[in-house]
Amino acid sequence: MSESRLTPSEIRFLQDALNTDYKMSSIRLREGEHQFGLAKAIAAFQLELYFPDVKEIIKKLYGQEKTADVQMVRKVQTILKKMEKSNIVKILPKKKPWELQRYCLSSFKFQDVDKNITVLATDEQIKQAQNLLNSASIHLHGGPGSKLGDIRVRIYTVVLALIVAVAYSTLVWEVIQAIVSPLILVSAFLIAIAGSVMLGRTLARYERRILP
Repeated sequence: MSESRLTPSEIRFLQDALNTDYKMSSIRLREGEHQFGLAKAIAAFQLELYFPDVKEIIKKLYGQEKTADVQMVRKVQTILKKMEKSNIVKILPKKKPWELQRYCLSSFKFQDVDKNITVLATDEQIKQAQNLLNSASIHLHGGPGSKLGDIRVRIYTVVLALIVAVAYSTLVWEVIQAIVSPLILVSAFLIAIAGSVMLGRTLARYERRILP
């Protein structure tokens, strides 16, 4: 995942995992267990500020061919669901209905049901990830590039709003005239519709950027 695509809520997930100390787990989490392998794979992705889906996890652990194995996918999903209930994994909401769910760790340090301590990232790896995350946060919330982007979006939004307003005003004006020009009427109607759609999409994208 590129830094610019991180949402505020995703940044919070990453910050929580990096800053959280040892978490208690109600299942085993030691080398040789399926849960450990899955957690280790997710940790590798997460240290690069990326949230993997089940097929990406399987590909990393078992290879590309296994991602087409439906039984394997279901088995891994079942284990991940168990890990979620045990406070190891978080299942992120889908961005689009047809996409696979993505996963993240709640921490990089755990104490499992047998009191075993499991550390999925070194202090140096966590520090490097925090530096990457700080850069992503600045880009999203306060960097010069972010501010310039916000200004451009606002100007674009205002221009679109003016175009839509003029188009709808033209429509109303034409309708109340004694002689209506079909060319002007149709043109104004098409511009109004297209402008409204573009304005709606722009506002939706901007809202996703500023809201957690």
